[in-house]
Amino acid sequence: MRLITFPEPSLANKDGLLAMGGDLRPATLLAAYAQGIFPWYGRDDPILWWSPDPRMVLFPDNFHCSKRLARRLKQARYRFSHNESFAEVIDLCAHIPRKDEGGTWILPEMITAYSLLHAQGFAHSFEVWEGDLLIGGLYGVLHKQLFFAESMFSRKRDASKMAVAQLVDYARLMNCKLIDCQFHTEHLFSLGGREISRQAFMALITKD
Repeated sequence: MRLITFPEPSLANKDGLLAMGGDLRPATLLAAYAQGIFPWYGRDDPILWWSPDPRMVLFPDNFHCSKRLARRLKQARYRFSHNESFAEVIDLCAHIPRKDEGGTWILPEMITAYSLLHAQGFAHSFEVWEGDLLIGGLYGVLHKQLFFAESMFSRKRDASKMAVAQLVDYARLMNCKLIDCQFHTEHLFSLGGREISRQAFMALITKD
């Protein structure tokens, strides 16, 4: 099957929509991420591909860890893991409701696609446990010293923030240039995320 090619990201419309159609094969997804493009669409839509301007990013060294979060990270009741429960993380990201969101974009075919990426070593999950309960986590794609964060969930206060803190430690260990957060949220802004232009984002991800 022929590899799908994407338009130049600068051709995206004002909302960041660049293209529609194609497939979610691992090779397609990795080709998209290499250009800073990601899929995001609803149940009744074709596959939609995005390159927003501006772009929300988190530079690992700019991570803001509040005193309260730092205290939580040191508490013995929490346990942290990496790639221990990818299937459960992506399922909870899909099904735990979020404020101001009417439904999930993590459809069954998306779960299948990212599970294949996980099996190939590209998609990663970070988990936060309290006892035997998975209380927070996130998943995304690691590709060429870039981490493309896709979604997170939280069952208890600060659980998703603890997952981000774990991701930041991993990103530093892997010498990641940045963590892509896609769109602005106050949650990410509070953790040190900031918006940069698409041009600046592309310069960073294509720099050797």
